[in-house]
Amino acid sequence: MSESLFADASKRLEQALKYVAISEDASTRLKYPKASLSVSIPVRMDDGSLRIFQGYRVRYDDTRGPGKGGVRYHPSVSLDEVQSLAFWMTFKCALLNLPFGGAKGGITLNPKELSKQELERLSRGYIEAIADFIGPDVDILAPDVYTNEMVMGWMMDQYSIIRRQISPGVVTGKPLTMGGSQGRDAATATGAFYVMNAILPKFELLPAKTTIAIQGFGKVGAPLAQLLCQAGYKVVAVSDSQGGIYSAKGLAIPSIQQYKSDRSGIKAIYCKDSVCNIVEHDIISNAELLALDVDVLVPAALENQITGANAAEIKAKYIFEVANGPITSAADQILAEKEIMVFPDILVNAGGVTVSYFEWVQNRSGLYWTLQEVNERLKEKMVAETETTWSIAEKFSVSMRTAAYIHGLNRLGEALDAKGTRDYYNNKSFV
Repeated sequence: MSESLFADASKRLEQALKYVAISEDASTRLKYPKASLSVSIPVRMDDGSLRIFQGYRVRYDDTRGPGKGGVRYHPSVSLDEVQSLAFWMTFKCALLNLPFGGAKGGITLNPKELSKQELERLSRGYIEAIADFIGPDVDILAPDVYTNEMVMGWMMDQYSIIRRQISPGVVTGKPLTMGGSQGRDAATATGAFYVMNAILPKFELLPAKTTIAIQGFGKVGAPLAQLLCQAGYKVVAVSDSQGGIYSAKGLAIPSIQQYKSDRSGIKAIYCKDSVCNIVEHDIISNAELLALDVDVLVPAALENQITGANAAEIKAKYIFEVANGPITSAADQILAEKEIMVFPDILVNAGGVTVSYFEWVQNRSGLYWTLQEVNERLKEKMVAETETTWSIAEKFSVSMRTAAYIHGLNRLGEALDAKGTRDYYNNKSFV
């Protein structure tokens, strides 16, 4: 039986614990989720039949603030996956110094098989099932794989109906007209771009001479490709779930985006086309894209894309994890032996949760920021934490992944220890 995703994710915590001075109490608590919820969601389908969908929500830790994390709709969603994602969110929020804990949710299904009306009933049914588990000061939802601002709008509206009050702060990534934030739709991509732009010059990688391959041309990979292209980087390959395209001379990213947009329809919730249908470029598989001889590889799809089975085939010198958990711990070891530098997901893709925090703050204050203000604040945070993580990696001679966990662990440890430790209670004097 293969190792669970959560067991593999937990190995990163064990490595980082060697370099931090937090209490045994704190390290023990961080090995277990605070609360997990599994729900059954009945949905009346368009043909009159009844289907039951399995949903989950995990709040891993809320020591530093309310749980925060997305909701994904995907056939592979399981409690193990959601727990792992909530674990990563815990460290991501601490790393970026956001007043949140980590949470995540999901429903097991292929959303492309449902009509828009069925998706709405499912989304509202999910909120009906977990309403007592979430809230603006308890656990805040956001978009993730195959969910978007429309789905978030349904969820916020349903929660407001249940509570009989408008509650915009329970969900981030909402439409602007419902209290959403400028820049939230592209925040994960924008944040990743800021991290890449801060790191690549350290290796004297000039944009015009730097080749990049991006696995995943969806709502994160596509805008990131656009930002990199605008900055002068040479994006030579992109892919989606059906396949990819490659051109050694570089791809015209805007035309590829237009192609997908035209064929999915501007009113469609989910894009059904594949970039591999663009025949004027070489067609490659996702496996071939991962093994391309490029300077930078960007996994921006799902977890477990680079494993012990294919890590030896990776030729890129630098990997920026835009997806959550795209590289297993076994692959990490192989990549390290090949001297391939990996920049971890909990840093690189933290732009989404950071702007979600901005949205939550704006909802609570009633004061909304311009796109320029949002991006300036995002850049300041992403670059500052990137530089701090880089310094930690140099100080301890560890990987950027371990350095990121060290940084997050220090903040989590301080918060957990503030509630009392064994040493505190064994001290008879009260000061």
